[in-house]
Amino acid sequence: MPLDIGLWRLDDGIQRLLSTGMPSEKRLEDLIETDPSVLGQPLLLIGRQVPTSYGKYVDLLALDGEGAIHVLELKRDRTPRDVVAQTLDYGSWVQNLSHEDVLGIYAKYAPDKALEVAFDELFSVPVPEELNTGHFLTVVAGDLDPESERIVNYLAGVYRVPINAVFFRYFSDGDREYVARTWLRDQQQEAGPNAGSAARQKEPWNGKDWYVNCGEYPEGRAWEDARNHGFVSGGGGDWYSDSLRSVPQGARIWVYIPKFGYVGVGTVTGEPQRFAESQFAQIPDLNGTYVHAGGEDEWVLPVAWIKTVPKAQAVRQKGMFAIPNTAVRLRNSFTLEILHRAFPGVED
Repeated sequence: MPLDIGLWRLDDGIQRLLSTGMPSEKRLEDLIETDPSVLGQPLLLIGRQVPTSYGKYVDLLALDGEGAIHVLELKRDRTPRDVVAQTLDYGSWVQNLSHEDVLGIYAKYAPDKALEVAFDELFSVPVPEELNTGHFLTVVAGDLDPESERIVNYLAGVYRVPINAVFFRYFSDGDREYVARTWLRDQQQEAGPNAGSAARQKEPWNGKDWYVNCGEYPEGRAWEDARNHGFVSGGGGDWYSDSLRSVPQGARIWVYIPKFGYVGVGTVTGEPQRFAESQFAQIPDLNGTYVHAGGEDEWVLPVAWIKTVPKAQAVRQKGMFAIPNTAVRLRNSFTLEILHRAFPGVED
Protein backbone atom coordinates (compact mmCIF):
# COMPACT_ATOMS: atom_id res chain seq x y z
CA MET A 1 0.00 0.00 0.00
CA PRO A 2 1.47 3.42 -0.91
CA LEU A 3 2.24 5.88 1.83
CA ASP A 4 -0.30 8.59 2.34
CA ILE A 5 0.97 12.14 2.53
CA GLY A 6 -0.09 14.80 4.97
CA LEU A 7 0.58 18.51 4.58
CA TRP A 8 0.39 21.09 7.36
CA ARG A 9 0.57 24.86 7.31
CA LEU A 10 2.62 26.14 10.25
CA ASP A 11 2.08 29.89 10.16
CA ASP A 12 -0.59 31.13 12.57
CA GLY A 13 -0.80 27.81 14.40
CA ILE A 14 -0.90 24.33 12.88
CA GLN A 15 -3.48 23.62 10.24
CA ARG A 16 -3.65 20.46 8.16
CA LEU A 17 -4.51 20.89 4.50
CA LEU A 18 -6.95 18.32 3.21
CA SER A 19 -5.99 16.48 0.06
CA THR A 20 -8.21 15.53 -2.84
CA GLY A 21 -7.73 14.00 -6.24
CA MET A 22 -6.57 16.21 -9.10
CA PRO A 23 -9.33 18.55 -10.31
CA SER A 24 -9.18 16.81 -13.70
CA GLU A 25 -7.25 14.01 -15.40
CA LYS A 26 -6.41 16.40 -18.24
CA ARG A 27 -4.73 18.74 -15.80
CA LEU A 28 -2.65 15.86 -14.50
CA GLU A 29 -1.70 14.90 -18.04
CA ASP A 30 -0.76 18.53 -18.76
CA LEU A 31 1.38 18.60 -15.61
CA ILE A 32 3.34 15.52 -16.65
CA GLU A 33 3.77 16.78 -20.20
CA THR A 34 5.08 20.12 -18.94
CA ASP A 35 7.57 18.50 -16.56
CA PRO A 36 7.89 14.69 -16.75
CA SER A 37 10.41 14.79 -13.89
CA VAL A 38 7.45 15.03 -11.49
CA LEU A 39 7.42 11.25 -11.87
CA GLY A 40 10.78 11.05 -10.12
CA GLN A 41 13.34 10.74 -12.92
CA PRO A 42 14.32 12.62 -16.08
CA LEU A 43 12.12 11.53 -18.96
CA LEU A 44 11.93 12.78 -22.54
CA LEU A 45 8.33 12.90 -23.67
CA ILE A 46 8.05 11.61 -27.24
CA GLY A 47 4.29 11.57 -27.77
CA ARG A 48 0.85 12.40 -26.39
CA GLN A 49 -2.29 10.57 -27.45
CA VAL A 50 -0.16 8.34 -29.63
CA PRO A 51 -2.22 6.17 -32.01
CA THR A 52 -1.52 2.46 -31.90
CA SER A 53 -1.81 0.08 -34.84
CA TYR A 54 -5.21 -1.10 -33.60
CA GLY A 55 -7.05 2.18 -33.14
CA LYS A 56 -6.33 2.98 -29.49
CA TYR A 57 -4.39 5.98 -28.15
CA VAL A 58 -1.58 5.90 -25.57
CA ASP A 59 -1.89 8.88 -23.23
CA LEU A 60 1.83 9.62 -22.95
CA LEU A 61 5.01 7.96 -24.24
CA ALA A 62 8.48 8.84 -22.94
CA LEU A 63 12.11 7.72 -23.13
CA ASP A 64 14.51 7.44 -20.21
CA GLY A 65 18.27 7.96 -20.37
CA GLU A 66 18.85 4.28 -21.25
CA GLY A 67 16.52 4.44 -24.26
CA ALA A 68 13.75 2.39 -22.63
CA ILE A 69 10.16 3.42 -23.39
CA HIS A 70 7.74 4.44 -20.65
CA VAL A 71 4.01 4.01 -21.24
CA LEU A 72 2.10 6.46 -19.02
CA GLU A 73 -1.61 5.69 -18.94
CA LEU A 74 -4.06 7.82 -16.95
CA LYS A 75 -6.81 6.03 -15.07
CA ARG A 76 -9.55 8.42 -16.26
CA ASP A 77 -12.24 7.01 -13.96
CA ARG A 78 -12.07 3.60 -15.62
CA THR A 79 -12.45 0.42 -13.60
CA PRO A 80 -9.19 -1.07 -12.28
CA ARG A 81 -9.50 -4.07 -14.58
CA ASP A 82 -10.04 -1.84 -17.63
CA VAL A 83 -7.14 0.53 -17.03
CA VAL A 84 -4.66 -2.24 -16.17
CA ALA A 85 -5.74 -4.36 -19.14
CA GLN A 86 -5.41 -1.34 -21.43
CA THR A 87 -1.94 -0.55 -20.09
CA LEU A 88 -0.81 -4.15 -20.63
CA ASP A 89 -2.22 -4.03 -24.15
CA TYR A 90 -0.17 -0.91 -24.87
CA GLY A 91 2.90 -2.76 -23.59
CA SER A 92 2.27 -5.51 -26.16
CA TRP A 93 2.24 -2.83 -28.86
CA VAL A 94 5.24 -0.86 -27.59
CA GLN A 95 7.54 -3.89 -27.40
CA ASN A 96 7.53 -4.22 -31.19
CA LEU A 97 8.33 -0.59 -32.02
CA SER A 98 11.51 -0.28 -34.06
CA HIS A 99 14.10 2.48 -33.79
CA GLU A 100 12.54 4.13 -36.85
CA ASP A 101 9.06 3.89 -35.31
CA VAL A 102 10.27 5.77 -32.23
CA LEU A 103 11.85 8.48 -34.38
CA GLY A 104 8.61 8.79 -36.35
CA ILE A 105 6.46 9.12 -33.23
CA TYR A 106 8.69 11.89 -31.89
CA ALA A 107 8.81 13.69 -35.25
CA LYS A 108 5.00 14.01 -35.20
CA TYR A 109 5.03 15.20 -31.59
CA ALA A 110 7.91 17.69 -31.91
CA PRO A 111 8.54 18.40 -35.61
CA ASP A 112 10.85 21.34 -34.92
CA LYS A 113 13.58 19.41 -33.09
CA ALA A 114 15.31 16.14 -33.84
CA LEU A 115 15.04 13.42 -31.21
CA GLU A 116 18.83 13.17 -31.09
CA VAL A 117 19.12 16.84 -30.15
CA ALA A 118 16.37 16.71 -27.51
CA PHE A 119 17.86 13.56 -25.97
CA ASP A 120 21.35 15.09 -25.77
CA GLU A 121 20.00 18.30 -24.25
CA LEU A 122 18.12 16.44 -21.51
CA PHE A 123 20.48 13.58 -20.66
CA SER A 124 23.82 15.11 -21.81
CA VAL A 125 24.66 11.94 -23.76
CA PRO A 126 23.99 10.94 -27.38
CA VAL A 127 20.90 8.88 -28.06
CA PRO A 128 21.66 5.13 -27.69
CA GLU A 129 22.27 3.15 -30.85
CA GLU A 130 19.46 0.84 -29.73
CA LEU A 131 16.16 2.38 -28.66
CA ASN A 132 13.30 0.49 -27.04
CA THR A 133 15.21 -2.56 -25.88
CA GLY A 134 12.90 -2.53 -22.85
CA HIS A 135 9.80 -0.80 -21.52
CA PHE A 136 7.99 0.28 -18.35
CA LEU A 137 4.23 0.52 -17.83
CA THR A 138 2.83 3.10 -15.41
CA VAL A 139 -0.77 3.67 -14.36
CA VAL A 140 -1.14 7.35 -13.42
CA ALA A 141 -4.03 8.36 -11.18
CA GLY A 142 -5.30 11.25 -9.14
CA ASP A 143 -6.06 8.60 -6.53
CA LEU A 144 -5.61 4.86 -6.34
CA ASP A 145 -8.19 2.30 -5.25
CA PRO A 146 -7.45 -0.98 -3.40
CA GLU A 147 -8.38 -3.14 -6.39
CA SER A 148 -5.84 -1.39 -8.64
CA GLU A 149 -3.20 -1.83 -5.94
CA ARG A 150 -3.87 -5.56 -5.69
CA ILE A 151 -3.76 -6.12 -9.46
CA VAL A 152 -0.55 -4.12 -10.01
CA ASN A 153 1.18 -5.72 -7.02
CA TYR A 154 0.20 -9.19 -8.23
CA LEU A 155 1.45 -8.66 -11.77
CA ALA A 156 4.70 -6.98 -10.72
CA GLY A 157 5.44 -9.07 -7.66
CA VAL A 158 4.51 -12.54 -8.86
CA TYR A 159 5.02 -12.37 -12.63
CA ARG A 160 7.70 -9.62 -12.80
CA VAL A 161 5.65 -7.54 -15.23
CA PRO A 162 7.29 -4.06 -15.44
CA ILE A 163 4.14 -2.31 -14.24
CA ASN A 164 3.71 0.23 -11.47
CA ALA A 165 1.22 2.84 -10.38
CA VAL A 166 1.70 6.40 -9.25
CA PHE A 167 -0.91 8.66 -7.76
CA PHE A 168 -0.98 12.35 -7.00
CA ARG A 169 -2.49 14.10 -4.01
CA TYR A 170 -3.79 17.59 -4.67
CA PHE A 171 -3.82 20.30 -1.98
CA SER A 172 -5.17 23.83 -2.16
CA ASP A 173 -4.56 26.64 0.29
CA GLY A 174 -6.26 29.83 -0.75
CA ASP A 175 -4.82 30.77 -4.13
CA ARG A 176 -1.92 28.32 -3.75
CA GLU A 177 -1.96 24.77 -5.10
CA TYR A 178 0.29 21.83 -4.26
CA VAL A 179 0.76 18.35 -5.66
CA ALA A 180 2.39 15.40 -3.90
CA ARG A 181 3.40 12.17 -5.64
CA THR A 182 3.41 8.62 -4.29
CA TRP A 183 4.50 5.41 -6.05
CA LEU A 184 2.77 2.14 -5.27
CA ARG A 185 5.93 0.04 -5.62
CA ASP A 186 9.67 0.62 -5.35
CA GLN A 187 10.87 2.01 -8.69
CA GLN A 188 14.04 -0.09 -8.66
CA GLN A 189 12.78 -2.66 -11.17
CA GLU A 190 14.13 -3.80 -14.51
CA ALA A 191 12.55 -2.84 -17.78
CA GLY A 192 10.47 -5.51 -19.44
CA PRO A 193 12.40 -7.17 -22.27
CA ASN A 194 11.05 -6.56 -25.72
CA ALA A 195 10.15 -9.35 -28.12
CA GLY A 196 11.95 -7.83 -31.09
CA SER A 197 15.60 -8.68 -31.65
CA ALA A 198 18.27 -6.07 -30.97
CA ALA A 199 18.50 -5.52 -34.73
CA ARG A 200 14.84 -4.44 -34.79
CA GLN A 201 15.53 -1.78 -32.20
CA LYS A 202 18.35 -0.19 -34.24
CA GLU A 203 18.16 2.01 -37.26
CA PRO A 204 18.84 0.06 -40.46
CA TRP A 205 22.44 0.08 -41.65
CA ASN A 206 23.31 1.08 -45.23
CA GLY A 207 26.06 -1.53 -45.41
CA LYS A 208 28.76 1.06 -46.03
CA ASP A 209 29.35 3.62 -43.28
CA TRP A 210 31.43 3.03 -40.16
CA TYR A 211 32.23 5.19 -37.13
CA VAL A 212 35.89 5.17 -36.02
CA ASN A 213 36.99 6.74 -32.75
CA CYS A 214 40.47 8.24 -33.05
CA GLY A 215 41.06 9.05 -29.40
CA GLU A 216 44.16 11.14 -28.90
CA TYR A 217 46.17 11.12 -25.69
CA PRO A 218 49.62 12.35 -24.56
CA GLU A 219 52.44 10.33 -26.11
CA GLY A 220 49.88 8.24 -27.99
CA ARG A 221 48.19 8.36 -31.38
CA ALA A 222 47.90 11.70 -33.19
CA TRP A 223 45.25 12.72 -35.74
CA GLU A 224 47.75 14.68 -37.81
CA ASP A 225 49.74 11.49 -38.41
CA ALA A 226 46.65 9.67 -39.61
CA ARG A 227 45.54 12.60 -41.71
CA ASN A 228 48.92 13.19 -43.36
CA HIS A 229 49.82 9.57 -44.02
CA GLY A 230 46.52 7.85 -44.74
CA PHE A 231 45.61 5.56 -41.85
CA VAL A 232 43.55 5.17 -38.70
CA SER A 233 44.64 3.25 -35.63
CA GLY A 234 43.37 1.74 -32.40
CA GLY A 235 44.98 -0.29 -29.68
CA GLY A 236 46.22 -0.58 -26.16
CA GLY A 237 44.26 -3.82 -25.67
CA ASP A 238 42.03 -6.27 -27.54
CA TRP A 239 38.83 -4.44 -26.59
CA TYR A 240 40.07 -1.39 -28.50
CA SER A 241 41.66 -3.09 -31.47
CA ASP A 242 39.23 -5.96 -32.12
CA SER A 243 36.46 -3.70 -33.42
CA LEU A 244 38.91 -1.83 -35.67
CA ARG A 245 40.01 -5.14 -37.18
CA SER A 246 36.37 -5.88 -38.03
CA VAL A 247 36.14 -2.94 -40.47
CA PRO A 248 36.34 -4.44 -43.98
CA GLN A 249 38.31 -3.22 -46.95
CA GLY A 250 36.16 -0.87 -49.03
CA ALA A 251 34.24 0.46 -46.02
CA ARG A 252 33.66 4.19 -45.69
CA ILE A 253 34.74 5.49 -42.31
CA TRP A 254 33.88 8.70 -40.49
CA VAL A 255 36.55 9.59 -37.93
CA TYR A 256 35.62 11.11 -34.58
CA ILE A 257 37.95 12.64 -31.96
CA PRO A 258 36.43 12.76 -28.46
CA LYS A 259 35.73 16.28 -27.17
CA PHE A 260 36.29 17.71 -30.65
CA GLY A 261 34.05 16.04 -33.22
CA TYR A 262 34.20 14.47 -36.67
CA VAL A 263 37.37 15.27 -38.58
CA GLY A 264 37.47 13.09 -41.68
CA VAL A 265 35.90 10.63 -44.07
CA GLY A 266 37.70 8.08 -46.20
CA THR A 267 37.70 4.59 -47.72
CA VAL A 268 39.57 1.64 -46.20
CA THR A 269 42.05 0.39 -48.80
CA GLY A 270 43.61 -2.65 -47.15
CA GLU A 271 43.62 -5.22 -44.37
CA PRO A 272 44.35 -4.34 -40.71
CA GLN A 273 47.90 -4.85 -39.52
CA ARG A 274 49.90 -4.39 -36.37
CA PHE A 275 51.58 -1.02 -36.59
CA ALA A 276 55.10 -2.46 -36.27
CA GLU A 277 54.44 -4.75 -39.24
CA SER A 278 52.89 -2.07 -41.44
CA GLN A 279 54.33 0.36 -43.95
CA PHE A 280 53.55 3.22 -41.58
CA ALA A 281 56.20 2.05 -39.11
CA GLN A 282 58.83 3.18 -41.63
CA ILE A 283 57.63 6.80 -41.61
CA PRO A 284 60.15 9.03 -39.80
CA ASP A 285 59.25 11.73 -37.32
CA LEU A 286 55.65 10.73 -36.53
CA ASN A 287 54.00 12.90 -33.91
CA GLY A 288 52.41 9.99 -32.05
CA THR A 289 53.49 6.69 -30.52
CA TYR A 290 51.98 3.44 -31.82
CA VAL A 291 54.03 0.72 -30.09
CA HIS A 292 53.09 0.00 -26.49
CA ALA A 293 54.53 -2.07 -23.69
CA GLY A 294 53.23 -5.58 -23.16
CA GLY A 295 52.68 -6.32 -26.84
CA GLU A 296 49.47 -4.25 -27.01
CA ASP A 297 50.54 -2.34 -30.10
CA GLU A 298 48.25 -0.23 -32.22
CA TRP A 299 46.50 -1.84 -35.16
CA VAL A 300 46.22 0.28 -38.30
CA LEU A 301 43.91 0.46 -41.30
CA PRO A 302 45.14 2.13 -44.50
CA VAL A 303 42.72 4.81 -45.70
CA ALA A 304 42.27 6.86 -48.84
CA TRP A 305 40.94 10.12 -47.44
CA ILE A 306 38.02 11.77 -49.21
CA LYS A 307 38.12 14.85 -47.00
CA THR A 308 39.75 15.72 -43.68
CA VAL A 309 39.91 18.78 -41.45
CA PRO A 310 42.15 19.75 -38.51
CA LYS A 311 40.77 19.28 -35.01
CA ALA A 312 39.98 22.97 -34.73
CA GLN A 313 37.45 22.58 -37.56
CA ALA A 314 35.88 19.36 -36.30
CA VAL A 315 32.15 18.89 -36.93
CA ARG A 316 30.19 18.57 -33.72
CA GLN A 317 26.53 19.19 -32.87
CA LYS A 318 24.25 18.11 -30.06
CA GLY A 319 22.77 14.70 -30.65
CA MET A 320 25.45 13.41 -33.01
CA PHE A 321 26.47 9.79 -32.55
CA ALA A 322 29.58 9.28 -30.39
CA ILE A 323 30.61 6.31 -28.25
CA PRO A 324 33.91 5.05 -26.74
CA ASN A 325 34.10 1.97 -29.01
CA THR A 326 36.90 2.16 -31.55
CA ALA A 327 34.77 1.13 -34.53
CA VAL A 328 31.07 0.36 -35.06
CA ARG A 329 28.63 0.45 -37.94
CA LEU A 330 27.30 3.98 -38.28
CA ARG A 331 23.50 3.73 -38.48
CA ASN A 332 22.48 7.09 -37.05
CA SER A 333 20.72 8.92 -39.90
CA PHE A 334 20.69 12.22 -37.99
CA THR A 335 24.50 12.13 -37.74
CA LEU A 336 24.98 11.05 -41.35
CA GLU A 337 22.80 13.89 -42.62
CA ILE A 338 24.93 16.44 -40.75
CA LEU A 339 28.16 14.85 -41.96
CA HIS A 340 27.08 14.84 -45.60
CA ARG A 341 26.32 18.55 -45.33
CA ALA A 342 29.63 19.24 -43.57
CA PHE A 343 31.70 17.18 -46.02
CA PRO A 344 30.16 18.02 -49.40
CA GLY A 345 30.89 15.79 -52.33
CA VAL A 346 30.61 12.53 -50.40
CA GLU A 347 28.10 10.27 -52.08
CA ASP A 348 25.04 9.15 -50.14
